[in-house]
Amino acid sequence: MFKFTGKVLSLTAASLMAATAITSAQSMDELVAAAKAEGQLTTIALPHDWCGYGEVIAGFKAKYPEITINELNPDAGSSDEIEAIKANKDNKGPQAPDVIDVGLSYGPSAKQEGLVQPYKVATWDTIPDDAKDAEGYWYGDYYGVLSFEVNKDLVPNPPVDWADLLKPEYANSVALAGDPRASNQAIQGVYAAGLGSGATDAKSAAEKGLAFFKELNAKGNFVPVIGKAATLAQGQTPILITWDYNALSGRDTLNGNPPVDVVVPKTGVVAGVYVQAISAFAPHPNAAKLWMEYLYSDEGQLGWLKGYCHPIRFNDLAKNGKIPQEMLDKLPPAASYEAAVFPTLEDQAAAKEIITKQWDAVVGANVQ
Repeated sequence: MFKFTGKVLSLTAASLMAATAITSAQSMDELVAAAKAEGQLTTIALPHDWCGYGEVIAGFKAKYPEITINELNPDAGSSDEIEAIKANKDNKGPQAPDVIDVGLSYGPSAKQEGLVQPYKVATWDTIPDDAKDAEGYWYGDYYGVLSFEVNKDLVPNPPVDWADLLKPEYANSVALAGDPRASNQAIQGVYAAGLGSGATDAKSAAEKGLAFFKELNAKGNFVPVIGKAATLAQGQTPILITWDYNALSGRDTLNGNPPVDVVVPKTGVVAGVYVQAISAFAPHPNAAKLWMEYLYSDEGQLGWLKGYCHPIRFNDLAKNGKIPQEMLDKLPPAASYEAAVFPTLEDQAAAKEIITKQWDAVVGANVQ
């Protein structure tokens, strides 16, 4: 069950009319024609090795060759995307993004600031209600869960839950994929460990998570290094706590050298969601809408799944038998995701406040 919350401004009558007009005025044929007439789509922060975006972009280009994709700063972060919209409000040139793909918290705040415009795709009803803004200003696109990426050459018996990480056999083995004083992925890793330790709310999850890593560090199992595929392969961080899509992509990149196992823990399964939105100042608004239609079509959603990100319409696709078996076979068992917890924006903020400020005092490990 998704549980997303966030402050949003109340809609004026004019904005409600705009939302309705945007979602009903054009047929798909008219939208395609209008997008082709614009001839360009400007994206930002879409690295090709993230969630299968390389193939997703290629798929859109193949379907609509008349539309050129201008890719800005593939390695940018969510805040950079928002700043790019702000900096180019009055600029219709190539530096103005039409669309953004940002962390969950940026959707409501971008709406508050008037930086995005409403649009509802044809498959709108199959997007979970609490994974989207009711008026169409932003909508969840894909999610992942925190997992253990394991170098099987060095760890022949992979851990299956958070408590296992405390075992003596995992000495000098466990790392986070970021600094928990600054990285959202690492903060969520600490939060997940707290839930795996029995916490039932954000405050206790943060506190129990810190206590867990304090014990992990005291036992000599924690490695204060920002882990990545290279450090895992070299044996510096043979067990890495990271988003499942990064772990699965890393597994493919390493190609059996070393062999990698990706484990979704039995408890404390924490999911992270990204969202899509169209800039309120998009130079190519019709191309932006057509991009959204593609991303939320079966084809676009399966493109993300091929890149190991669970598309937001996953349950609908699965229910209707739209997911190829060979794609499912490359993922951890579907049952692993059934207990996934989607922290609210308030939960994330509360946990971040505690974890970032108390890590040094409680855990005392300088991750770098």
